[in-house]
Amino acid sequence: MLNWRRDPDYERRKMQHDVRMKQLKSETEQIRKETEQIRKEAEQIEKDTEQIRKETGQLKRENARLRSLNARTKVLLSSIDQHCFPDASNSIPLPPTEPDSSFS
Repeated sequence: MLNWRRDPDYERRKMQHDVRMKQLKSETEQIRKETEQIRKEAEQIEKDTEQIRKETGQLKRENARLRSLNARTKVLLSSIDQHCFPDASNSIPLPPTEPDSSFS
């Protein structure tokens, strides 16, 4: 016949084990929730990044267009200056006119 005695610490260890299992399940669920939240944030960051890339491309094209317009404007202004304001050495000064004077 076996001499079997119940382990006096069995109930305490079993309760500790059960409590630890509940804690682990709770921690696992919390980690799952946090992981899902991080995944959603990562997806949003990807969307934002793609939007920024698109906007950056648009801004680069707009900047190139504005640089081209600025260059054309400078050329036109230079041409206007040459035609409307010739160098003093090349221009013939106009005789001064007084008000109410007539040419002879």
